[in-house]
Amino acid sequence: MALTYRYVALTDTGLRRSNNQDSGYASDRLLVIADGMGGAAAGDLASSQTLRVIRQELDRELENTDALSALGIAVDHANARLGELIADDPAVEGMGTTLEAMVWDGEKLAWAHIGDSRVYRLREGRLAQISTDHTFVQSLVDEGRITSEEARVHPHRSLLLRAILGRDDNDADLSWLQPAAGDRYLLCSDGLTDMVDDATIERTMRLETIDMVAAELVRLALEAGGFDNVTVVIAEFVDAEAEADPELACADGAPQIVGAAADAPRPRGADEIEATRDSAGLSTTPQDGEPDPEELRYAPRPPSRWRALRWVLGAVVLLALAAGAAYWAYDWSQQQYYVADDDGKVAIYRGVKAELPGVTLSRVHEVTDITVDDLPDYQQGRVEAGISAASRAEADQIVANLEDAVDRPRPSPSASPSPTPSPEEARP
Repeated sequence: MALTYRYVALTDTGLRRSNNQDSGYASDRLLVIADGMGGAAAGDLASSQTLRVIRQELDRELENTDALSALGIAVDHANARLGELIADDPAVEGMGTTLEAMVWDGEKLAWAHIGDSRVYRLREGRLAQISTDHTFVQSLVDEGRITSEEARVHPHRSLLLRAILGRDDNDADLSWLQPAAGDRYLLCSDGLTDMVDDATIERTMRLETIDMVAAELVRLALEAGGFDNVTVVIAEFVDAEAEADPELACADGAPQIVGAAADAPRPRGADEIEATRDSAGLSTTPQDGEPDPEELRYAPRPPSRWRALRWVLGAVVLLALAAGAAYWAYDWSQQQYYVADDDGKVAIYRGVKAELPGVTLSRVHEVTDITVDDLPDYQQGRVEAGISAASRAEADQIVANLEDAVDRPRPSPSASPSPTPSPEEARP
């Protein structure tokens, strides 16, 4: 049986963000999610430019190449485009994006994955996560050090190990997927998966239409707090001869583009989402005549006879919290590592690179045989500034990359590769 798919794309800025750094796209041959990072403007730029390159190269009839090869080339070109933007404007150094992209060749899906946006498949009513997060906490899960449930609340769950950063050391995973009739595929940013658990996603994915699924998933993410931008792209595979549903958003066959990459950023279904915000008490804009919650927070209150005592008790509590926070911060700092210069040699330091009066926050843990002057100029600058690492293993990897840089002939400045970023560099 020949297959085709119905599609929908929907996004929302969320309740805590002032702008949308996600970009989403759906058409009859291409599905894409890109979650930008690196600051307000830079995150928008990274996701929208990545989507622009992917669309231009793949949302058309492919000639003389298979879909997976074309997808890999397009991802490389998108990465190169970010590199050009960074070279033209150093202020956006550090920007990047995740990527989930699928190309339909009429029989199967070519799929590219990098970062912590996800792909799920609903088949015969059961949900399965198809992608594997390129994150620090996922590496801990893979090593058996924490459970998947612990990963959901880990303080470093947002640290990426791989993303599209305009560099040549973070390749995407490429593979084929074989859909079956009735399959529903969900591509989503972490604004959904951080807010809504898989069991809830599975129940929602069973709703009657994919338009209903998209609107409900976004609503659930907002209802759970909406801490981040939330974007979903959904495809439902059906018999190619089946009659089209005129009520679906994709009935007109037009591509759907949402988020940072959209010329008109208000997405399909936005009115329904706004209505959901209001009915659930989630609207962030005060209604006419309604006091602003921020004004209420700072509204003056009548004086009280116990006011002075409350001030004293409050001060004691604050001092205790400050002392506890300081101890926690120091203890945390001693579990960190960074790579920096030690008398002309590359060294691994334990602690954090910071100077506080009367407090030593770092010490030399190991001095390597690498001479700083033997490194390319760019790496010298990074070592002199200090390269952060989330663990000793990551610090060792940074050193290994620097060793490779010494062994290779120095390229011209215009083609100079950059070292593998630490998780902190990958996402602020």
